[in-house]
Amino acid sequence: MHPTRQKRPTRAEVLRKGLEEDIFSGRLKPGDRLDEVSLAERFSVSRTPVREALHQLSASGLVEVRPRQGAVVAQITLRRLIEIFDVMAELEGMCARLAARRMTTEERTALHTAHAACADAVAAGHDVDAYYEANWRFHDLIYVGSHNTVLEETTAGLRLRATPYRRHQLNRPGRLADSLREHETVLQAILDGDGVRADSAMRDHVSIQGDLFADLLSTLPTDFVG
Repeated sequence: MHPTRQKRPTRAEVLRKGLEEDIFSGRLKPGDRLDEVSLAERFSVSRTPVREALHQLSASGLVEVRPRQGAVVAQITLRRLIEIFDVMAELEGMCARLAARRMTTEERTALHTAHAACADAVAAGHDVDAYYEANWRFHDLIYVGSHNTVLEETTAGLRLRATPYRRHQLNRPGRLADSLREHETVLQAILDGDGVRADSAMRDHVSIQGDLFADLLSTLPTDFVG
């Protein structure tokens, strides 16, 4: 098993990340129109990667497409944000519980490798981009390791809605190290074959409650959450 290596981001991914940063910083506000031509000029790309980036943002819920208006920055309700993370915590907890019982030796080795890549990103000066990619791999391996296709597809689908906020959280001081420690707890439970412990550890890792939820809200623009 080869170590996880960072892939070069596509133009659409670079553009999507730039727009996410604009939204989370407040430079782009709910209701602002995202014009394809203007974005193509700003990022010096054709309209094809712009459309792909807007499609990705629409899938994650940060952008909505309105009749005769095109793509605009969406406004998410506080209730909706809480519901997304509540369901993600339950789904990922179930994935971890089943993975603890069903993962093959090869899958467990791959999971350990993904965790090591996360640790390398933290050790390399808290490289958020490298950590995010390895983190994505870590969670994806657990979905697949559940050996339940319906659960895997459902969890992966909802992850698109949670992804921008989870990625944004990683920029909070100390969050990478905290996340890595939480991964270690999940990993050890899975390697021990302890489904109950793996479920609990993963739900604790994914859910945003108490101080963690307050920290997330404090980093969002005041008009972002309705």
